[in-house]
Amino acid sequence: MKKVKYQFYATLLDAFQGYINSSEIWNDYWGMSDDPSKTEEQFEQEQFQSLINRINRVPMLWEDSEAADKGTAFNEAVDCLIAGRKSEKMILKSNQDSNIITADYNKRTFIFSLPLVQEFAQYYQGAISNVFTEGILTTKYGDVSLYGYIDELDPLSVHDIKTTGKYKAGKFRNNWQHIVYPFCLNQQGNPVTDFEYNVAVLGSGTGYSTFTEYYRYIPERDINRLQIVVESFIDFLELNRNLITDTKIFNYVTD
Repeated sequence: MKKVKYQFYATLLDAFQGYINSSEIWNDYWGMSDDPSKTEEQFEQEQFQSLINRINRVPMLWEDSEAADKGTAFNEAVDCLIAGRKSEKMILKSNQDSNIITADYNKRTFIFSLPLVQEFAQYYQGAISNVFTEGILTTKYGDVSLYGYIDELDPLSVHDIKTTGKYKAGKFRNNWQHIVYPFCLNQQGNPVTDFEYNVAVLGSGTGYSTFTEYYRYIPERDINRLQIVVESFIDFLELNRNLITDTKIFNYVTD
């Protein structure tokens, strides 16, 4: 039995990165405005509180998000089409005449273009959906468990499905999934290095466009980067330990 001091899921590191990049994000949205709706300091505080809430798994923050629900519904529609199965999470209905798929989920109804869902499902033919992966990262603070669920895994690459209403090139370059997932897979004996964020930009009605961000995992470069951000996150956690009510992030034990 091996003890590790912390356990972090990949998208939690993304949330931490968002807090670190508060100034950059604020400038992207409000930097050119003469009358911004919030100051840079207010936005940084919002990002801080959002991160603390995420660490504490505050339900209303991320479980009742329409954007998050929409992404969940789209992923499920794609997975069901790949596997040829019915959903146990939501009600999915395909309308061939209207060329749409409707998803009833969490008291919301979402409408997706059927050709879009088919395009994603065909792209992932032969892939395994919703794959759990976990690895142990050595840091100056001890061993840390990193883990997450991969949307689609095929023999040559890892795929993460993203839905968004607005996209610019490199939108996900500061995310950590494209490093954490290959790192974990390599530890598990699966030497996958290619990673894609497959992006569906969902416009009004059933309008859409698609983009792909490709990244390659290079251990000699990326493990060091991962250690730096994980150690910085640990510093953040210890400085704000009095605010953390969900202590599962600490003192995790794994076989």
